[in-house]
Order: sequence, then structure tokens, then C-alpha cells
Amino acid sequence: MVESNTDSADEADEARSTGGTDDGDAGGAIGDTGVDADTGDAVHTTGTAPAKDTSQRALAAMRTVRRSLNTPKLNVSMGERLRQLLADGAGVHDLEQPVDFYGNGIVTALEERVADLLGTEAAVFFPTGTMAQQVALRCWAARTGNPTVALHPLAHPEVYERGALSTLSGLRTVHPTTAPRQPTAEEVRALDEPFGTLMLELPLRDPGFLLPSWEELTALVGAARERDAVVHIDGARLWECTTHLGRSLEEIAGLADSVYVSFYKSLGGLGGAALAGPSTLTDEARAWRHRYGGMVYQQFPTALAALTGLDQELSRLPSYVAHARVVAGALKDGFGAAGVPWARVHPEVPHTHQFQVWLPYDAGVLREAALRQAEETGTGLFWRWAAHGAPGTAFTEVTVTAAGLEWTPDDVKEAVADFVARLPE
Repeated sequence: MVESNTDSADEADEARSTGGTDDGDAGGAIGDTGVDADTGDAVHTTGTAPAKDTSQRALAAMRTVRRSLNTPKLNVSMGERLRQLLADGAGVHDLEQPVDFYGNGIVTALEERVADLLGTEAAVFFPTGTMAQQVALRCWAARTGNPTVALHPLAHPEVYERGALSTLSGLRTVHPTTAPRQPTAEEVRALDEPFGTLMLELPLRDPGFLLPSWEELTALVGAARERDAVVHIDGARLWECTTHLGRSLEEIAGLADSVYVSFYKSLGGLGGAALAGPSTLTDEARAWRHRYGGMVYQQFPTALAALTGLDQELSRLPSYVAHARVVAGALKDGFGAAGVPWARVHPEVPHTHQFQVWLPYDAGVLREAALRQAEETGTGLFWRWAAHGAPGTAFTEVTVTAAGLEWTPDDVKEAVADFVARLPE
């Protein structure tokens, strides 16, 4: 499917508590965090919240469109989701085994699968990615004796976690760069104070799901080593990075001292995450997971959904990345042919199966055009637009997965023409 996508189950709760929306539209005032109903992901937005009826229209349209560039996460009932999980799960785990109890059974099987895929000594399951990273970074701070974390200012802990690094763990952050791209090795070397951990978000979501090249990534890690720092990868979307980097998951994870991965962002799970690395780290992480309230009594539905995603969706991701590049090219051509005065697909060649589209209209105008197209034609091309840049411009995030593979370039361009026809002249 192709999703207009905007990030972890815990982030959704956070967004609600900070006054954002959970309805798929930009939430609140400048700097608020909202939740994309299309994906369940948190999104940091600017601009003014849309009227509630617009939000309700979006949810209704997601559930009724006949053809969409995605299959929104909120377009199925609980019963449908559970029946599908039961049908799919029977092929990946023995459902006659006992349910898990505080992290054994199927949860242990999931941890072993992740460690095997990433080539790490061990992995530990967490109910949320935010908790996994909080624990990883505080553990490394204790081991290095340095509470400073070097990371991008648009990285997840800086944008979506309400200052938890400092509030909960007493850590502080420094930024190798403020440019909307991955940092460089030279910028890491040039940091004017010591840091204990370099955290790299792969891909860096907010500026456009951006990845370094393999050579740039190895240089970044080398620069951190020169500074006597450990390297942690925020790999919530690591699963789809192999195409651009040209390396296996094991090779990518092998560069770092620890890696966090998500089970719902790209794998279609119910939630959950894992922290992978040496067993000395994961053993300590289990203790901190307990202290953070992450020792959940039973998690077999989440673990089963994660195993299903690893079994069914992981191998498909390279095809999604390849087709995202086709879709991106067709979108660019379609907007040009439709006479839009300025349009940008970023990055022009997507690094993963997700990318941004920018247009010179207010977010509300674009949102209304997208809703009308979905309601009147049964085709959902885009879902949410947010203002986050120059006045009079807005962007949406596009994700290509299974249903999107059915769309030809001509299909995309035809849908673009219909969408543009609904915009004011």
C-alpha cells in the first residue's frame, strides 16, 4: 500500500496528552504533536488544527474508499484485526502453546528472532520504542561515564518524547548539525565537547526519511569511535534501509553498539519494539524495563503480530522501496503536467519506501481537496497535509507498501490530475 504517513504506540498516547489530535490531521498550534490516523504514528506539526468535522470526514473516507494508495490502520474493526491476526499467526507460531507470562514464551521467541536477524548477541522486547531508547541511552551513559548524547535536533527523542532524556534520566543532548539532513563525520569530529553516545536515526524521518550512503555511515561511526563514544541506532524503520545502503540488516546493525527496532511502523504490527546488542546490555535493560513499568503481564497478541510482520512483510520491503521510486517520479511528472507552479518530491529519489511531497498551497486547502477526491471518487491519493516551512506551503508524507504496487505511473498521474483539479486556481 502507499500511505500518506506521518511515529510508536506510546507516541499516540503522548500526542493526546499534549493536545494534539489522533484523527489524522495536523494537531494543535505551532509545535504540537499529533497522531496520523492513517498510520498511528505521531507527527510534529505546525499550523492550526482543522475543524472536528474535517477529522471525522477523514476517518469516514479512510474506511470507505474503494482504492487508496494505502490501507489506513484505522480502517478496520477490532474483530477484523483479531481475525486476521489469528489467521496469519497460525503460520508463524504454534498457537496451542501457553500464553506468555511476564516475557517468556512467544516473547522470548520474538527476541531470539530479532537477535538472529540483526546478528546481535541478544535482544529484549519493550512495549514501546520510546521506553527502549530511554533505557538504552541511560545504560550507555552509565557505562561511558558521560551523560551527553550527540544526535540530530530532529531525532525522535528531541521532537516526540517530551524531554524524557533529561527529565527521567538526567541526560543532555548536543547537536552535530541543525541542517535538515544526516550529520557528517566531520561535524561529529568537530563537536566542541565530549559526548558518550552518538545516536543515529536511520532513516531520519522528519526531514524526509533520509539516509546516509554506506560510506557516509561507516565514516560517521568511525568519527564517533575517534571520540571514544558508543553508537546507538534508532532503527524504528531500519527494516527498509537495506536497499539504499546496499547492505544486510546484520551488516548495518553490526556497525553499532546497540539498535532499537519497531514492530509496527513498517511491519504492520500492533505495537512493541526491541533493543538489540550485547547480552550485558540487554540484561541490564531488562532491569530498567521493569523500573520503567514495562514488565507487562501478557503480550502475546503484540508479539504474534510482530512475528507475523517479520515473516510476511519484511521480505516485501525492498519491492516497496523500488516502487516508491516509481510513484515519486510519477507524482513529480503528474504535478508538472497538471500545471502546478511549484511542486517538490523529497528526496527526489526516495531512500526508503517513504518520502515527502511539498506543494505551494495552505494545508487546509490541500486537505479539503484530498477529502473531496476520496469522498467523490472513492480514490484516496493523499490524507493529511501539514504546514511546516515557508508560508503558503504544506507537505504530506507518502508511504508505499503492498496496495501501492498495483498503481502504474499512469494511475498515479491520473489521480494527481484529479486532485489538482480540486485546488483553487
